[in-house]
Amino acid sequence: MGKGRLEAFSDGVIAVIITIMVLELKAPHGSAAADLVPLVPVFLSYLLSFVFVAIYWNNHHHLFQVVKHVNGATLWANMHLLFWLSLVPFLTAWMGENHFDVLPVALYGIDLLCAAFAYTLLTRVLLRHHGRDSTLAQALGHDAKGWASLALYAIAIPLAFFLPLVSCGLYALVAIIWLVPDRRIEKIITAAGHSPEHV
Repeated sequence: MGKGRLEAFSDGVIAVIITIMVLELKAPHGSAAADLVPLVPVFLSYLLSFVFVAIYWNNHHHLFQVVKHVNGATLWANMHLLFWLSLVPFLTAWMGENHFDVLPVALYGIDLLCAAFAYTLLTRVLLRHHGRDSTLAQALGHDAKGWASLALYAIAIPLAFFLPLVSCGLYALVAIIWLVPDRRIEKIITAAGHSPEHV
């Protein structure tokens, strides 16, 4: 089956997730600079989550440039990813409102870990559907950054019960790792003779 509806639905869900997150940024009642200070943790949690959601959208978009078709397993794997991403606004608001307290930070990390695992699972389902000799398989390679992200989350989650701000630093580190553009798929598409400007 075609991939168009899956991409359109995913784009819509991610757009709603970002919209819900920004609506949690409530304007202060006062107009002085000091009135913004209590919002700093809320804004920082929003910023971190916005970057994560943007990274997922970016990678999802790139991934489906080399996907030729999808099947039922792909649809469910994609919904699994969207489920964990849909929890980001709630956990973002909870973490920000409670100034990065222990339990919100730990559960935020669990959600990030589950989303990362879901994305990895989605790529495995697509690889099984397209074959190990496909363009998709060449583009994904060994996914070192993906496995590194899972390892960092696994460290950060238990650490949150002792040093929640350090855990937040590890979450930010994962985001920084993924902010460095991943050119694997772009290189494959360019080598195949497609225009990279559409990636």
